[in-house]
Amino acid sequence: MQDMRKLPIGIQSFEKIREEGFVYVDKTEYIYRLIKSGASYFLSCPRRFGKSLLLSVMRAYWEGKKEL
Repeated sequence: MQDMRKLPIGIQSFEKIREEGFVYVDKTEYIYRLIKSGASYFLSCPRRFGKSLLLSVMRAYWEGKKEL
């Protein structure tokens, strides 16, 4: 039987993705690099490309939500 994992289509909340078992590719290493570089970034991506989710991940990171 195939593994039927849920895809987080249209979900912008990192907490909801983690708590409800959706598929998530961890890119925290890249977020860490962005923060440590000290440079400013302009996030220019197409619609529905994960900008809001990225900000949600960063918020959870800074709030210290290690359980996520």
